[in-house]
Formats: sequence, C-alpha cells, structure tokens
Amino acid sequence: MGSFLPPVRTKVAELPSILGLPEEERAVCGQLGIETVGVDDADATTLAERAARRALAEAGISAEELGALLVVEQRAPRTLLSSEATLLQARLGATHALTFTVGGLGCVSVTPALLTARGLLAADPELGPVLVAHGSKPVSEHRYRHPVTVNGDGGQALLLGRRGNLTIVDQVQETDGRYWDLFHVDYRGRHPSRWREECTDQPAYSFRLAVETRNRLRALLDRLLRRNGLTRADVSGFVSQNLSAGGLTFTEEALDLTLLPECRENLRALGHLGPNDVFLNLASALEAGRLTDGDHAVLINVSPVAAWSLLLVRTGPGRDGHRPSPQNHQETTA
Repeated sequence: MGSFLPPVRTKVAELPSILGLPEEERAVCGQLGIETVGVDDADATTLAERAARRALAEAGISAEELGALLVVEQRAPRTLLSSEATLLQARLGATHALTFTVGGLGCVSVTPALLTARGLLAADPELGPVLVAHGSKPVSEHRYRHPVTVNGDGGQALLLGRRGNLTIVDQVQETDGRYWDLFHVDYRGRHPSRWREECTDQPAYSFRLAVETRNRLRALLDRLLRRNGLTRADVSGFVSQNLSAGGLTFTEEALDLTLLPECRENLRALGHLGPNDVFLNLASALEAGRLTDGDHAVLINVSPVAAWSLLLVRTGPGRDGHRPSPQNHQETTA
C-alpha cells in the first residue's frame, strides 16, 4: 500500500467555502469531527501518481513489470473523451499494463476494482502485478457535502499479486438503485464556482437510507464471516471510512463493535478521502501495531448511491509463509 497525503493541512473552519456557508450548514459542518483537511494544488491524476510511485518503490518493482493498472475513476474528469487512466499509465511508464478505469459507486468503487484485479490474476497465470490507484480530489472548490462530510485531497495505491504482506481473503458487496441520484453535482450550464455536492432528499438520507444501511451491513457482516468459518471473536480489528464522527458511531452501534482508533484520528486530521479511506486507515493501524501476522480485519465501506461493501483481510504473507493456493479463488494479496 502506498499513500500520498498533502504535507500542508488547512483548518476546516478557515476554508473560504466554509466561511461562506449559511449559519445552519456551518453549524452542522462544525459537528462532523473534522478539524483539518489536506489541500494540494495537484490534480487527481497527480495525487494517484505520487501514491503509485510509493507503492511500487515499497515493493521494489518497476512500472514496466505491471500486468494491469486499474484506476478508480474520478468523480469529475478534467475533460470529456480523454483518458486520464492512460495518462497515469504514461506518467508511470507502465508500458505493458492493461489499463482501464473502474467506478460508479463512489467510496465503494475500490471493491469492484479489487474484484477485477482478482479476476485478472486468476484468469491469466502469467499476468504481472496489478496496481489499483485513486486520486481523491473534490468535485469543486466547495469541499463540504451537507450534511455528510468535508472532502480532503490525497492519493492511494494498492499493489496486488499472488504473494504479498496482506491477504484479501474475501469481499461482499450490494447496491440499491433506488438511491442512484441521492447525491449529485448539477454541472451542465453552470460555472465550476457554482458546482456543489447536493443531497436531493435529506429525509431519505437521514432516515430511510440509515435504516437500510444498518440492516445491509449486519447481513453482509454475518454472511462474510459465516462463509469463511469465522466469528466476530476471530476479527482483531474493524476499520471504516471517514465521513463524520456521527457516522463512525452509527457504524459501531449498528454492528455492535468498536472501530480501530485510527479511523477517528484520520477523520479528524484528513477528512473524507473517498475510496481511499479504508485502506489508509488500515495502513495507519498496521503502522501503529494494532494488528500482527495472522490477524483478521474487516473493512467497512458505504456509499450514498447506495452501495455497501465489506472486505475481509488477513495480515502477514500467505498461510505458513507460502503464497495462497491458486485454486482458492477468493484470495488475492496486497
């Protein structure tokens, strides 16, 4: 895993777009539990590139060795028709990598990217490592998504193969198309300064989707653990995304668990980084020594489109120090 976080962080209360909010929205923003966000002049592709280079350097391989490059798509490309995925390919020098984008599910888009990487590795035994990368950049200068979160800047990259220091054991995902347009940015015919992430139905978000999210996450967690022969007692850590302090509490109460403290720490310091959140929090927990070799962790991700996903990971190399069996279609290593 490789991350890029802007070295300079800005206090949320001092962001020009926050100062210009109506008093009611500014009050809600102040209760999210986000104190600072990273702000960088770089675009999303550059943020992804910086994270990708760190992941490659950490693994000690060159971009030319990559078998595939999967880019978790941006929410707002700079231009239409062009390919920022192949721009990243060219910048990295990933000459031989099969390159394309995966997305459409907001924060949860990282899960189909991992599913695709697993499929590619299983389908072609000779395929080189697969790099999954994303640059998190707000759609507009207005970083606040009322009443949900504040967006920061950052890059994240995951290098996946048949042997690694972290095993993605299994993943489950569900979506509900009834909420496909619950949040959107109406941009056609508008100057970018007027672009805003808007909630089209706040009661639906605050109540109906909240109830469905609780029910979906409970069922998904039970299914994920059951089909892998595990119980909650076998899970050493639970990791969630960084939306708000209230969102983290909701997840804990809905699932009757305690999230690792790095979730709240990164929320406070970095805000929401879209699809990057869960693996950034996992990396922080590993660095803090929360998990040791052989431990299981569950990564919980939710998107208001609506989509839900849970990933089961195991720390350390493949069992007994060997690479996971190619017959086990569920396991991919990062």
